[in-house]
Amino acid sequence: MTLNELRRLDPQNIGSWPIAVQLVTLLLLLLLVIFLGYWFDWRNQLSEISTLRERESTLRTSFIEKKRQAVNLPAYQKQLEDIEQAFGALLRQLPNRSEMDALLTDINQAGLGRGLQFELFRPAAQETMSEFYAELPISIRVTGSYHEIGAFASDLARLPRIVTLNDVSVMTGRDGVLAMDAVAKTFRYLDEEELAKQRKAAQGAAAKKK
Repeated sequence: MTLNELRRLDPQNIGSWPIAVQLVTLLLLLLLVIFLGYWFDWRNQLSEISTLRERESTLRTSFIEKKRQAVNLPAYQKQLEDIEQAFGALLRQLPNRSEMDALLTDINQAGLGRGLQFELFRPAAQETMSEFYAELPISIRVTGSYHEIGAFASDLARLPRIVTLNDVSVMTGRDGVLAMDAVAKTFRYLDEEELAKQRKAAQGAAAKKK
């Protein structure tokens, strides 16, 4: 069909058009309807479907993770109980404030019991506070033989309370006698009032960071 024949087609009488022209026109109308439907409606629906699929995937992953945690919950509870028991055992090795003087006496007696001479035994003027315990460093200097100093260190390790030797320095003194400089650190757990102060200080520091 030529261009002139297309121009002579009567838009008021589509039924008289050739079948080929009618089919092409219908096809164009169908494509136009599909395009308009996509542009004004289907496009938003497809976007919403894509969003829902992503959400479904996230929820599915979260469900699988929670299901795995639920299955392993007894094991987690047992692990938590073991941790609490171990923590309690360690905590029992820390003296409270009233027991610190007795612990300092035990450290001193451990040295004297091995025949050592204390030239220095000076607890720090102030404790170092941590989240739930306080650390007290004690500067010491003892003199004695190699075996006496070794036995003293072994005795400290066997004390019912936690005592560690740090910054150890051993020198030879007069007549072959050894002199050991060290910092003995002992620890105690905080009482309720001190714990409350530590929590308050931690909250204040967190608030300042914000």
